[in-house]
Order: sequence, then structure tokens, then C-alpha cells
Amino acid sequence: MSDAGFFGPDSASWQVHRETTVLFGGARALLLQAAHPLVIAGASATGFYERNPWSRLMRTLHLTYAITFASKAEARAAAERINDVHRRVHGIDPVTGKRYDALDPDLLLWVHAALVDSALEFERRTVGRLDEAGRQAFHDEQMLAAELLLLPRETIPPTPAALRAFIDSVIARGDLIVTPAAHRVASLFRDPPPEAEWRPVLRAVSRWAFGTLPPTLRHAYGVRWDPVKEAGLRASLAWVKTIRPFLPASIRQIEIARRAAAQADVAR
Repeated sequence: MSDAGFFGPDSASWQVHRETTVLFGGARALLLQAAHPLVIAGASATGFYERNPWSRLMRTLHLTYAITFASKAEARAAAERINDVHRRVHGIDPVTGKRYDALDPDLLLWVHAALVDSALEFERRTVGRLDEAGRQAFHDEQMLAAELLLLPRETIPPTPAALRAFIDSVIARGDLIVTPAAHRVASLFRDPPPEAEWRPVLRAVSRWAFGTLPPTLRHAYGVRWDPVKEAGLRASLAWVKTIRPFLPASIRQIEIARRAAAQADVAR
């Protein structure tokens, strides 16, 4: 019998993470994560954004999606590879002078919150199939994924609304700083490298990512915004939501999700 992993075909996690347009929301999540000086200090210490950043980003993304779509053994192995990297990441942030540790629950929570909030934001704007119960189910399922990455479940806000409130509180406290390292992350989408997958659409993805950030953070990245740009953002995302159902599955859904669904169908 096939092992459909921790979630399976009927889960909210499969429904959300299979969507290509939700994958595009990962750019927003990265911008949120990079704006935390201790998170980006840890990433920079590994050389993540210095040597083949796009390839390393894709490898990390594949490990992350394995937690959703792979078998339980493969998901645990993917999580352990991420955790093994995190165990070696600690030091002093040269910008703030504060200590960072990639296994610090506060930093893990910020990374998790950025991912979950961005996935739900782009599901709402570009797909729109989840009702409030579905959004809560996705949030609850992703707590299990967070536990695999050593984030204690009890530290996670209990609802999507509470998670968004947590993000707003971190911004309001002034904990975020858009450092030169954060700008390097932004440049991956503003000026994607030649080897980047989906390169023809990444500039649109960049506009969507910056446009859906909290305004204070968008301003910190140096992005000017006005009602015309806001109207353009809403119109373009509404257009994507309208045409999405008519696109072939090979475009609409990511490859690992299509493979997992085919394997699940064979097992039934």
C-alpha cells in the first residue's frame, strides 16, 4: 500500500501546496523572512545567497515540499536534512550585534509564520477554494510540519488570524530591518538569474510579492506604492484567479504534487 505521507490527497496541505500560484507566494514569504535581521544573518552565514543562490533556494524548496507530498520516511529525512543545516547555524549578527541560532524557537516561528501566512494569502487571492474551516485545517496541518522542523507546537498562534496578528506585532515592535542581505534576497526576484525557473514570470511574481507585504515592510524595502499600483495588483491577481481553472494541470499544479497524486490514485 502506498504511503501518502503525513497529510494525503484529501488534506488542506495538498490542496494549497499543489498550486503553482501558491508557490509564487513563496517570494512574499522569503521577503518577510529576510527582513528579520537574525534570520537573514543565519542564512548569510551559510553562504546561501552568495554561491548559486537560486540553485540552493530550489533545493531547499524541494525539501520543504517533500514534507507535504512525500512518504512519511521521506518527509522525516527531508526535515532532518534541514534540521542538520540549522544545527550548525549560530553566531553574532554583524548588523544588530545580537546572537542568532537557527534553532531559536522565536526565529523558527517567524520563518513558519511567513510561510503559512503567505500560502494562505496567495491561495485566497489566486485560487479561493478554501473556506474558513479549510484555512484553519491548513494552519493546523502545518503545525505538524513545523514540529518536524523542531518548532514546538505550543508556540504557534492557534488560528490564521492570530498568526497574522503575530506578524503585525513583530513589525510594530520594530524588530525587522531590511539590511543589504535582505536586498540581495529581493534582487533574486527583481532581477532573476538566467538559470531561474519561471524566469519570464518572476518580475510579475516580484510585484505581487512586494504588493502583498504589510505596507510598513514594503516601504522598508524601498518600494513606492500608490492607489494605481494597488489597483493593478488587485486586477492582475484577480485575472490569475479567473484563468487558473482553465489552465492544464501541468501548469496549474507543481510537479511533485502531480506525481504524489498519481501515486495515490494507483494505490486506491
